[in-house]
Amino acid sequence: QVQLVESGGGLVQPGGSLRLSCAASGSIFSINAMGWYRQAPGKQRELVAAITSGGSTNYADSVKGRFTISRDNAKNTVYLQMNSLKPEDTAVYYCNADLESAVVAGLFLVWGQGTLVTVSS
Repeated sequence: QVQLVESGGGLVQPGGSLRLSCAASGSIFSINAMGWYRQAPGKQRELVAAITSGGSTNYADSVKGRFTISRDNAKNTVYLQMNSLKPEDTAVYYCNADLESAVVAGLFLVWGQGTLVTVSS
């Protein structure tokens, strides 16, 4: 069984920074893309940033220049450095991973449980 565990959320003032982490564990053969999504109250879940196994990145327009996604392939971990946070960044942040299991053939999209980020003064 594979699971993703996020950490690093919390309360921060506007203009502040947070770093989210998401570690994948379990019977993993390989991980392709990893990403961060967020869902604000009353809104649909949206892509924040994604990164391929080779390091290519993609960002939502709303976070470009403020957020940075990175990954440590040796640790099966993806990070999201969030700077210059705004109240509209408040949401539950979820990570996901497109991976191959070491036990069951096929590709799987696995989600974390989410971590709450609140930007407020």
